[in-house]
Parts: sequence; C-alpha cells; structure tokens
Amino acid sequence: MSTHIDAPKDAIADVVLLPGDPLRAKYIADTYLEAPTLYNTVRNAFGYTGTYQGRRLSVQATGMGIPSISIYATELMQDYGVKTLIRVGTTGGLASQVKVRDVILAQGATTDSSIILNTFGAGMYFAPLADFGLLETAARLAQADGMRYHVGNVLGEDRFYNDEMDRQKLIDYGVLATEMETPALYLLAAKFHRRALAILTVSNHLVTGEETTAQERQTSFDDMIRLALRTVTSL
Repeated sequence: MSTHIDAPKDAIADVVLLPGDPLRAKYIADTYLEAPTLYNTVRNAFGYTGTYQGRRLSVQATGMGIPSISIYATELMQDYGVKTLIRVGTTGGLASQVKVRDVILAQGATTDSSIILNTFGAGMYFAPLADFGLLETAARLAQADGMRYHVGNVLGEDRFYNDEMDRQKLIDYGVLATEMETPALYLLAAKFHRRALAILTVSNHLVTGEETTAQERQTSFDDMIRLALRTVTSL
C-alpha cells in the first residue's frame, strides 16, 4: 500500500483509467468492468479492478486539480508499477470549433502551474506531451467510429476561478479547452517513463456559456469512456 491508496501491490492492474470524480470511477466499474473489486476507499477516492473484454484494468479516482492527480499518479507508478494511465475527465471548451459533448485528445498540455518551474528550474519550459502510441490509437478509433473529436493542445489551469487568465490569447494560439489535471499527468509519466493520455469530454463551453448538468458529467459521457477502454484493449 501507499500513503493514499490502501491496496496490496497485486490489487491494481498495469493499466489504469483516471477519472477525477469518485462517482465516475464507480460508474465505470459498475457499467463496464466484469467482476469489479473495490480496492481503495481512502478519502473516498474509489479505486476498482476488474476486466474488460478479458483485459485486466483498474479505475482510480484522482480528485480535482494538479496537486491531487499528482499524488495518485505518482503512487500508482512509483508504488504499484502502473505502466499506462489514461485520464477520462471533463474539460471546458475554448475554441469555436469545439462543441459541448465533443471528445478531446490532449496532444499537449499548456499550464500556468509552477510544476514545470519547480521541476526544471528557471529558464526551462518543459512541454508535457501525450504518449504518441496511445494518442494515435485513440484518434484512429475515434475516426473509425465517426466520433466528434479534436486533437491538440489543452490548458491545465492551477485555479478553477481564474479571472486573470487571458483566455482569448490562448484561443488565438490554438488551445482547444481548459481543465486542471493533464499537465501533471504528462509530466509525471515522463518522469517515470510511462505512457499517458488524457481523453476529455467537453462538459461546458467558456465562450458560448453552454453547460451540462452535474448528473450528466458524472454518468453520461460514455463516448469518452468507451474510447479509453477500446484504446486499452488495442495495446
């Protein structure tokens, strides 16, 4: 076990889906996994292991924000030997071509967080990127299914309420959407030499004001979940 995950080492698969919301973790386990076992309840960050189409995998809730996902991603890789991590989360649309309920595959992750500075020191601006193999596989599957999806840069913000952010400039430079976890996931995957990808559903749009409900965000973004599972089973 680790500090925040109360599970023996063999309880967690080498592939893990990472929703932020613990109730989305439960929904994924209950809806898609065969014989899911609950391995973690510490801080109600639910973790489950089961099988999907014969592939053993786990689902671990990470909570909200860069500090929270950093804890779970680090412990999964460092203490449990997890090799592949796929974030399945929500994001707020920025670009005009992005619509609510579209899927975004985060190729890279811009951030205003100090995690890059704290890791590399002043003057080095490391670019957190997805694993290309996972990204290419997910994009190919989404294309084959006729899914509305986008591949590109997302913003991983350090604060949810961030009035000082010049979002229009980010839009002008091609940033598709904003969320709060992906830069940390990609940075830590690079540190531990593991594979990571963020597959995100647009839950609201910061320019148009369109939104989904909390219940929809918790249980109805199945295109993203199925794409993540199909990507896993294609490895």
